[in-house]
Amino acid sequence: MWSAHRITEKQKAGKARNIKEKQLKNSRSQVLDGMMGLVVGDALGCPVQFLGREELRERGAVTEMEGYGTYNMPPGTWTDDSSMALATLASINERNGIDLRDIMERFLDWEFHGAYTPFGKAFDEGNTCSNAIYKYRDSHDLTTCGETDEYSNGNGALMRILPVCLYFIQKEDISDADALRQIHLATGLTHNHLRCHIASGLYYFIAKAIVTMAPKNADLKTCIQCGVEKGFAFYHTPESLAELMYFRRLRDFNEFFSLPEDEIESDGYVLHALEAAIWCLLHTNRFRDCLLRAVNLGDDTDTTAAIAGGLAGLYYHYEAMPQEWLDAIQKRYWIKRLCLQEL
Repeated sequence: MWSAHRITEKQKAGKARNIKEKQLKNSRSQVLDGMMGLVVGDALGCPVQFLGREELRERGAVTEMEGYGTYNMPPGTWTDDSSMALATLASINERNGIDLRDIMERFLDWEFHGAYTPFGKAFDEGNTCSNAIYKYRDSHDLTTCGETDEYSNGNGALMRILPVCLYFIQKEDISDADALRQIHLATGLTHNHLRCHIASGLYYFIAKAIVTMAPKNADLKTCIQCGVEKGFAFYHTPESLAELMYFRRLRDFNEFFSLPEDEIESDGYVLHALEAAIWCLLHTNRFRDCLLRAVNLGDDTDTTAAIAGGLAGLYYHYEAMPQEWLDAIQKRYWIKRLCLQEL
């Protein structure tokens, strides 16, 4: 009897270990799905950044991974969007959690030493991010480096927040309220206005809905709608209601879905970036089509596609990404190793 009991306990331990290993593998696969989607979108939009929608139509829509163009970089080159997201992911991996100071130190390393870049030099950096990094360098004060004024509501935090969102999505014992407090702080390192906090929070809820609902065969529209609704419910507080009004087009989901392309703006404003990404996700049914739709909206092409690409990657997965696009990505194997690194 004692021997049989001992075998049973060993079997239980082995089963628990197998479950834990499977969960870890799934969590790292999610990171690869989302982060590579972000990087591919960034690289796809890089060559045509700042071209308006009509300019893109006149020169010919983007249909494949291109090179050179705006920054004269080879195909597969990613920009500040991916660099700051990858720096954040590297910090999470090495610190086994969210260490805001370590993240900012890595942003310094990116800014001044070209870390987390394709070719050893930072480029395409937004003014709000740059100001925050320089302020942190001079003061090392995490509470004051992020910009707080009305005109600092760019998309430079939303574009890099995905790894922070995924970290908390995969921590099942952490409440949404606790997760959002940390996501707001991570957002606020560069963009510390409540509007940017809310944008990052909505992105978190959408990503979480995709990760939890898609394996149960929920379609992408249902996932996004559920995430948006949970986000609105979370921010329906006296402190946030005034700012939440800026996101009101997303509240009536069917009406937003029916908007024509010419009513979707795709510049660097955080609200426009979030709306454009969601609109592209809703109006396509393949990873490739979603990112091409995002890029061909014009203007801030790399960031719109990066924001959409992170969510599209989570839904469609790494295996659905065009192989020729993946083959073009600079330092792809380094990125892949970083994504699959065990916590």
